[in-house]
Amino acid sequence: MPFSTLSLCSELLHALPNTFKQPTAIQALAIPELLAGNDVLALANTGSGKTLAYGLPLLEALNANPQHQALILVPTRELAMQVSDAINQVGSALDLSAICLCGGVDKAAQQQALADNPNILVATTGRLVDLANNGLDLSTVHYLILDEADRLLDMGFWPDVQNIAMQTARKRQTAMFSATFSDALKQKANQLMVAPKQLAAHQENSTHQEVTETLYLVNKGSKAKALIECIKQNAWSQVLVFVGAKENADGLAKKLNKAGISASALHGNKVQTEREQALAQFKSGQINVLIATDLLARGIHIEHLPVVINVELPMHAETYIHRVGRTARAGEQGVAMSLVCHGEMDALNAIRHLTQRALPVQELDGFPVTDKPSIGESKRAPRDKKANRRTNAKKSIKQFQTKPKRPAPGAK
Repeated sequence: MPFSTLSLCSELLHALPNTFKQPTAIQALAIPELLAGNDVLALANTGSGKTLAYGLPLLEALNANPQHQALILVPTRELAMQVSDAINQVGSALDLSAICLCGGVDKAAQQQALADNPNILVATTGRLVDLANNGLDLSTVHYLILDEADRLLDMGFWPDVQNIAMQTARKRQTAMFSATFSDALKQKANQLMVAPKQLAAHQENSTHQEVTETLYLVNKGSKAKALIECIKQNAWSQVLVFVGAKENADGLAKKLNKAGISASALHGNKVQTEREQALAQFKSGQINVLIATDLLARGIHIEHLPVVINVELPMHAETYIHRVGRTARAGEQGVAMSLVCHGEMDALNAIRHLTQRALPVQELDGFPVTDKPSIGESKRAPRDKKANRRTNAKKSIKQFQTKPKRPAPGAK
């Protein structure tokens, strides 16, 4: 089915990149519903074309109603910049523009850009609330999009989302797009939407079929060496590595660089310029490995990324889906590898339960597993516990014993 069947104006169709031969599954489902003015609750994997699934109908609607505005809320700065760039590439054909509003950028410059009345606001919640508190009028926003809506909820942004929604036009169209939808999010959606059309481009809580997933059981202390060995053996030129903690990202980057693999760390403690530089160097091939916390697990598009490796499994099972979704985007093939230790079995079982897949682990050649599975008991030997109790008992008895009084000087 070509794009020409979706009732989009010829200017938009001609503005699409030449590689866009036909709409993706979510685009084919969402575009007609949004063009019809319906609220939409859309389930779509990362890399499935969500941005244009809502971006094209927005541009079509704003072209017909130039006095209206659209607002796209996203959870991270990187996603905000990516979405605004993608929409501007197509919207320029209709003289429609999007502005990116996020933290880490001079607020005065953003306020000056807002004076030009851009058609589309792409914003993180914190910066938008700040701007609204300083005079930004959202009453002309007739189209509200929540991209990566579950992340907005998980990160605690929902009160801000509700506050923002209350300031938009009373009659508006609302759409939510995400790769996962929890029951809590569906309940929140009902508070903001009117009879939403529920769309699903894939099975709920699934990963791309084009992703080959491999899980290796290794010792916790061997993960860094195992990662280095896998990268060198496979000669991967571009690898996105996920860890759980910021300090682990920096430490792992140092180990890789010492081993002759160019690597950089990306996490929330980095200032915006450092984050942009690291991502740009990774995309351009200046560095081979980018080690990230889950700041990057949502919404960031890296062209032709071949490999994602989980050095640490995420705390939330849904995050695994988003991490793996960084590869095999736009129909390409990809590899997702996870290095799992015995202490992460609860996290792995949660992922298995969510995705309804076996996800078996196997041994990695050259890295025999010597760690023992945890059985939930203390490592201290029983006799040590008893000795400790005896010591405590002695101390407690002494506390209640009265010391003999010393005779006063000269007393008989």
